[in-house]
Amino acid sequence: MHARRFKDHFYLSCPFSPHSRTNCHHGFTVRETCTWFSADLKQDTQRKTIHMSAIKSVLLKSFALSALVTGLATAPLMAYAQTTQPVLVMPAQSTLSLSANGEVSATPDMATINFAVVTQGNTASDAMKANNVRMNAVMASLKSAGIATKDIQTSSLNLNPQYDYTDGQAPKLTGYQAQNQITVRVNDLNQTGPVIDAVIKAGINQVNAINFGLKNDEAMTDQARQAAVATLLKRANLYAAATGMKVKRIISIEEGGPVYNQPQPMMFARAKAADMSTPVSSGELQLNVNVSATFELE
Repeated sequence: MHARRFKDHFYLSCPFSPHSRTNCHHGFTVRETCTWFSADLKQDTQRKTIHMSAIKSVLLKSFALSALVTGLATAPLMAYAQTTQPVLVMPAQSTLSLSANGEVSATPDMATINFAVVTQGNTASDAMKANNVRMNAVMASLKSAGIATKDIQTSSLNLNPQYDYTDGQAPKLTGYQAQNQITVRVNDLNQTGPVIDAVIKAGINQVNAINFGLKNDEAMTDQARQAAVATLLKRANLYAAATGMKVKRIISIEEGGPVYNQPQPMMFARAKAADMSTPVSSGELQLNVNVSATFELE
């Protein structure tokens, strides 16, 4: 067997080959070549073995490091899961809901009156013209009585056809009706009667309503609120004590009002005394405030 060296690599050839010879062209004998080649092959195998061992060592270290990192990452989670405290469920609150009214009395210092002029006409135009003439006279009389323009407000204005409904016959148009309503605020109650007389004389033929009130009711409303809250607290403590508990705090509070409660005002007409104005009694107002609250008991 021969060994041939080409570019630092040796190749063995069969000794029975026609080209086999004892010495290669580089001067090596067959024995020397085989010995050298065997040594070289052994060193190469050792290098490969060392290289594979290094690769295995690196892989083992990588796997070990990965396992360590994974363990460190999951350890806090496991510790957290083991140390989590149970959720405490608080018992429901004991509550009490009540409402109370606070009422105070006050003497009114103003009045609002609703008047109307109602006129008829064969046509819509005739009805409105007649109404306008009388309402303009009413407005002039109010200004003469000292009523400011800002205290006069038109409430409604209506124009409606009028029909004759005879049994067994179709409705028959008989004319038109115009109605103009105004609301007047009287800030001096002593002028209430004279104002009514003045507008009736000027053309008002319908008085619909009169109401009394306060120009500024904030102070009276606060008194009613305080009275309502005092009643609420008194009742809440009463109910709590009756059940062996105490009022801890107010959870919520709501208000309704204020509402005026007043008797129906009376107007007294005196036909025999034409020189006297219509007497009007203002009476007394009851201002009412309703307060609702929810209390927590302990």
